[in-house]
Amino acid sequence: MEGKIALEEHWESPDFSATGSHDFTDAQYFEAVQKRLQEFDKRIQDINKNGIETSILSLTQPGIEGITDPERAIKLAKQMNDYIAEHALSKYPHRFKAFAALPLQDPKAAGDELERAVNELGFSGALINGYSNIGDENTAQYLDEPQVWPFWERVEKLGVPVYLHPRIPLPNQQRIYEGYEGLLGSAWGFGVETAMHAIRLILSGLFDRYPNLTIILGHLGEGLPFTLPRVEHRLRHQRAETHGNHQKAPMEYLRNNFYLTTSGVFRTQALLDTLLEVGADRILFSVDYPYESMEEISLWFDSCPISENDRLKIGSENAKKLFQLDSVKVEK
Repeated sequence: MEGKIALEEHWESPDFSATGSHDFTDAQYFEAVQKRLQEFDKRIQDINKNGIETSILSLTQPGIEGITDPERAIKLAKQMNDYIAEHALSKYPHRFKAFAALPLQDPKAAGDELERAVNELGFSGALINGYSNIGDENTAQYLDEPQVWPFWERVEKLGVPVYLHPRIPLPNQQRIYEGYEGLLGSAWGFGVETAMHAIRLILSGLFDRYPNLTIILGHLGEGLPFTLPRVEHRLRHQRAETHGNHQKAPMEYLRNNFYLTTSGVFRTQALLDTLLEVGADRILFSVDYPYESMEEISLWFDSCPISENDRLKIGSENAKKLFQLDSVKVEK
């Protein structure tokens, strides 16, 4: 399929290496990933070869959220957004878009930076790497907490989506991974952490207060299309004060306030289950580059046994509506 739009596509600056090093990651793989995170010309060649028309770029995890000093977070968020605007968007304006990096350690400053990034730099929204550290690496601020709600009010007024991206569970919550450290990241811990964060948003009443908010989840919804129906079923038997202040069934929010992407997942059975739960209008194509291969996921998506109508929706049409994108002519 030509003309695909991908929107979980990561980058980093030589001045701010956001990934850090993980003992559980193969060193040769990690070295190649870091090299690809910092290049853009070669990336254009890769998206051309794989039928991708537009790539929406985001600062890789843990990003600004992992900075414990709020003042430094504010400074670096602005610096990173200016960097990607200069080095990618201005050079390839019809091929690259960007999600803003935000200093959620200070929700007002995060709202200010999002407004600047959208209105002045032309960004497509924001990508938030889960919880934000404040003061130390074991202190987390989650996005459903009351002090963050004024930020969400500004997001709704701007009318842009927010991509909720994973990060590794807090260090003081990693006891269960001892001896199995390879599960801490994208193999398992990422999805568990992000699914729980999304459930907090769903149950908090956030979408009742701000019904026009749009959240994007990668990896086919971090398992929520398959697990949230069970959550919904069992919450009927829990005391109301133990599961937030939501007014609707949890699956209603997943179907109406969320989009789910194919990033990092190329299993047809999982896509079909997701289609059954949320419908083709709520799924978006993505790769998770450079952690995943554009070629591997594109070959799967372009030939997986779904209707051509659904393939077009997922591959490009839904994203064009969500981000108000125009088609561009791609020079091979």
